Amino acid sequence: LSQSQHLTSRQSSASNFELSWWSVFLLALSLAFVGKTMSGAYMNSMYTQIEKQFNIPASLVGIINGSFEIGNLLLIAFVSYFGAKLHRPRIIALECEKKPGSLLWIFVMVGNIVRGMGETPIMPLGISYLEDFAKAENSPFYLGCLHTAAVIGPFLGFLLASFCAELFVDLGSVDAEEITITVTDARWVGAWWLGILICALLNLLVGIPFWFLPKSLVKEGETNEPEEMSKTSVVPLQENYKNEAKQTIYEITKRNCGFFMALFRNPVYMLFICITVLQFSAFNGMISFMPKYLEQQFGKSASDAIFLIGVYNLPIICVGYFFGGLFMKKLKINIYQAANIAFWVSLLDYLLYFAAYWTVCDTSQVAGLTASYEGYQVSYAENTLLAGCNRDCDCPLKIWDPVCGNNGITYVSPCLAGCKASRGTGKSMVFENCTCVAASGFSSPNVSAILGQCDGEENCDKMLHYFLILTLVCSFIFSLAAMPGYMVLIRSLKPEEKSFGVGIHGLASRVFAGIPSPIYFGALIDTTCLKWGATTCGGEGACRMYDIVTYRWLYLGLPAILRGVSYIPSAIILLILKKKSKSEH
Repeated sequence: LSQSQHLTSRQSSASNFELSWWSVFLLALSLAFVGKTMSGAYMNSMYTQIEKQFNIPASLVGIINGSFEIGNLLLIAFVSYFGAKLHRPRIIALECEKKPGSLLWIFVMVGNIVRGMGETPIMPLGISYLEDFAKAENSPFYLGCLHTAAVIGPFLGFLLASFCAELFVDLGSVDAEEITITVTDARWVGAWWLGILICALLNLLVGIPFWFLPKSLVKEGETNEPEEMSKTSVVPLQENYKNEAKQTIYEITKRNCGFFMALFRNPVYMLFICITVLQFSAFNGMISFMPKYLEQQFGKSASDAIFLIGVYNLPIICVGYFFGGLFMKKLKINIYQAANIAFWVSLLDYLLYFAAYWTVCDTSQVAGLTASYEGYQVSYAENTLLAGCNRDCDCPLKIWDPVCGNNGITYVSPCLAGCKASRGTGKSMVFENCTCVAASGFSSPNVSAILGQCDGEENCDKMLHYFLILTLVCSFIFSLAAMPGYMVLIRSLKPEEKSFGVGIHGLASRVFAGIPSPIYFGALIDTTCLKWGATTCGGEGACRMYDIVTYRWLYLGLPAILRGVSYIPSAIILLILKKKSKSEH
């Protein structure tokens, strides 16, 4: 009896020990997901600050953005295949922090590549470790915890980015009273580097627990048996890894080539990849430059723009995912029904999207760019920065130092406004005797100007709220279609093809959408620039002002085209599945 009690006690202790390891692993992996997604959201929010910090065009910002996917691709194949045979928790612990910014934008790009490499093991190895040792009935709950963490992370990232964008880049080294620009000024650069350090520290800390986790765990719900019995019941997973390790490169290549050819001949799968590339290109390009869009179109500061994007979009996407998954679980629908739901719900979102073209603000009047010095609205091609009121002032034309005349017109610099004198210091400085303000027909004895651009019209705030409400509704509808769409992908694959098929799908979305889309979105946005900044060497720097009408048509139009084209393969998938459904009945 005492031996039996001793054995029961040992089993109970072992069970409690394994349970504690499970708790540590799930908590650590959830925090790793928070750190990973928080870093990604933070970087996406801060690209406009990096653009202004290093005086680079939007196309180069797109390259920096895509560099994360490049770093991810460098390791994903190696990690996904060989990582499962190694000590997965310790691999997850490595390289999980990113480098802080440097004096050159190229170092930011290299840091982003390192971040992409460092985050590579978290998803494939973390999920596989969880699936290998979790109970089948508990696995969905654990995955739900990770998806929740993946939503919390971006929300925290947007909040952190909003806070850092409100602080001046040279935090602590410049007296606040010496700063003459405000957060809405195109030259304002937030403390983007501060959030990178915070994210790096978080990723470093959450990586520490993985060093102490065992290479493998007893299957959840099972207990360690006495030593003499355990010899006859070796963990199958370990044996599988040993057997797989004995396979030759030729056998592995032959098997994977067989999978690849089978996927290539699967029309639903190949068409779904086309849809993903088109839809993800549209989404990635839009989200990368949305802070800039809100800044330029509605005159918001980077801090406000980032905060509004996070508050209006992320919570509702989480709700949409939840109800989309709940809907799929309750109805227990087949692949054809899932494709139908995804198609029509997504199409509804697409049609609502076009309402964004009506949420517009009038172009602000900037003398020599969007308006004449007399105050008339004139196209950029017919305009010039020099006029009779400032021609004799010998003003530098590459400088962007805007002032707002008391006639309501913005001038590129005090010199180009024809100002002869100034009084006051810092942000309270006032320029007086401005001949160009007088030339506009403004009848006042005091023709002066103050620092900064003139405020936009009152209806801009109203239009911004309409735009944000529209994005909220569209985000909710689109997220409802996400789960049915993912079901089409999974159910189009045979059980033995799923792992390889999902991997190829992720690879294609990164190579053909994640990397190129920010680059060509940025290049197109650069074509709408009206006034470029200047580098210290006199070269072309970051854009200070855009043609907001052309910007709007490109920013909203390109995703509309990409998404519109995606409905062609979507319709073909519906026809294929409908024909297949009829043949089965």
